[in-house]
Amino acid sequence: MKEVLQGFYQAFANKDAEKMVTYYHPEIEFTDPAFGNLKGEHVKNMWRMLIQNGKDLEIKFEVLNADDIKGKVSWIANYTVSRTGRKVENHVTAYFMFKDGLIVKHVDDFDPKAWAKQALGFKGWLIGGTGFFRDQLQKQTKQLLNKFEAAKK
Repeated sequence: MKEVLQGFYQAFANKDAEKMVTYYHPEIEFTDPAFGNLKGEHVKNMWRMLIQNGKDLEIKFEVLNADDIKGKVSWIANYTVSRTGRKVENHVTAYFMFKDGLIVKHVDDFDPKAWAKQALGFKGWLIGGTGFFRDQLQKQTKQLLNKFEAAKK
């Protein structure tokens, strides 16, 4: 499954969301600190939205391991947060489960406090590690995703 992960992240690096989502199983489940839990088309649309909005997005990645059941990737995203104009370098560890040769579960893990400090400055450093911040961030990102999906209809 290493080739699946290589293909997924190479498509990501190339800003090709349509290619990325071909590596996902129809029953895909995604989790991360920013979006919380997403399933199915919402996961695919999340990547479409992030790529469309990530004008200066650059990623680097390394597939750490992969077998027929699970995989792990270390990746770094560099981009500007549109709301604040601040640069972010987000270090992510991604965990995967496979089904029928495709990604069925994808979990991105990163430090929300470190991200918030970069994205929001002192305020982010102050509240970035709190449950309140996580809940507000997930509420906001899901609203953005809903708006993106509504515009695509």
